[in-house]
Amino acid sequence: MQKKECRRCGACCFVDMIAYATEDDFVRWRAEGRHDILHIIENEASIWAGDHLISSRNGHSIQRCPFLIMDDDGLYSCTIYNTRPAVCRDFEPGVSRMCPQYEDQ
Repeated sequence: MQKKECRRCGACCFVDMIAYATEDDFVRWRAEGRHDILHIIENEASIWAGDHLISSRNGHSIQRCPFLIMDDDGLYSCTIYNTRPAVCRDFEPGVSRMCPQYEDQ
């Protein structure tokens, strides 16, 4: 399968993949002094509630990654792209049904 280029639609980030950050990601963020990232994650600790994520702090539904923003052109960007978690770095456009570029094999 040919590798596809990300279209910056944000579909994968509306799943809040940050919930899958590993201990290695947390160690890296601590070493980088990224207390901003750690603060947001710790205050928005998510848990699964059936088929969606909710905040363990106040129970509100979490609709997207807290680091996702939309630019003036309607394209989505990651505000922590250079230090995003491994789950995000390893994600390839088109390999998951959550991606609009996915095609059944």
